[in-house]
Amino acid sequence: MTVTVVGIGGSIRSDSQSERALRVALAGARELGAETIQYSGPELVLPFYDPSVPDRTDIALRMVEDLRRADGVILVSPGYHGTVSGLVKNALDYIEDLRDDDRPYLDGRAVGTITAAYGWQAAVNTLAAVRSIVHALRGWPTPLGAAINSAQVKFDGDGSCSDADVDRNLRVIGRQVAEFALRQASHLDVN
Repeated sequence: MTVTVVGIGGSIRSDSQSERALRVALAGARELGAETIQYSGPELVLPFYDPSVPDRTDIALRMVEDLRRADGVILVSPGYHGTVSGLVKNALDYIEDLRDDDRPYLDGRAVGTITAAYGWQAAVNTLAAVRSIVHALRGWPTPLGAAINSAQVKFDGDGSCSDADVDRNLRVIGRQVAEFALRQASHLDVN
């Protein structure tokens, strides 16, 4: 049985620290056989979400469709001024397009939450905000979330993390999302 995990995060700058953290977490999900899909960098530059405007860009349509069929989600936001970046928040607003689905919003899906900011206060506050958003969207935040202090932790060009504990935690988050998705899928197959 294969499950799909969608990762959303990063900043406008391709290959940002938060995007690199997302890639590590998605690698953790793949370790359990999950198919992964990533939306980051320029793909997150979407028109401001407006529920009264039905037109969507091709990327927005694809992202919403991938979230619709996703068994799990990983969200990574840079911490801007102590909260979720506008870029990531706008992408998450598109989840409103799932409101009338049989499984609305992120209902019944595990959601890994990760933040990266230059300092602990912004990283931790942003993590709390992302977890609150997941609750509002009916998702199940994984037991482990990660707040990364970018002043202390770096990712190099090949994705290696300067802190082995952070790397391990990011992979655990990816595995927790995949494990939950696999359990949910096998439970649904039994019923």
